[in-house]
Order: sequence, then structure tokens, then C-alpha cells
Amino acid sequence: MNKTARFLSVAAVAAFAAFGAHADEADGSQFALKFDTSRTRAEVAAEAATVAQTRSIEPAGSRVVTYKSTADRAAVRAQAAEALRTGQIPSGEFSAM
Repeated sequence: MNKTARFLSVAAVAAFAAFGAHADEADGSQFALKFDTSRTRAEVAAEAATVAQTRSIEPAGSRVVTYKSTADRAAVRAQAAEALRTGQIPSGEFSAM
């Protein structure tokens, strides 16, 4: 049992050491970006201004469609009361049994 525990601990240390050997540089040089430096500051500022003017702050698909109702409030209330009275709209607690 002692040999098994020692073997497993040595294997764990070896695996951990091998994992550290695959580490890359800390500066992230493999992710370096290439920039086009031929544009002037004024060109970049003008482009940023046009993008800000054409961009909407509203997320895509979030606009709610508005609906203008022509129904009278009293008529809608009367229809709801009638539907409730005739049992078309359930009221009270619902029992699944």
C-alpha cells in the first residue's frame, strides 16, 4: 500500500511538472495584434464620429410594437364580466384533481 501511494504521488508531481513545462511567455506575444498606422488621428476621429451618429443605443430586436386600441374601456370591461359570468374565463383556485 505504501508503494502504491508513493508511486501515485510521484506520478502526480511529474504530471504537474510536465504541465508547467508547456507554459508560454507571460506577455501573451502569440496574441499580438497588427495595427495599420498609416491613418492620421483626424481620419480615425472622423470615422468614430460617423459610427456614433449611425449607431442606435437600442439593442436589436428590443423595440416593442405599439398598438393603438379603438375599443371603449367600458365595453371591454363588460365583455370581460360577461366572459367570467359564462365560465369562459376561469376564476378562483384551480385544482388539478
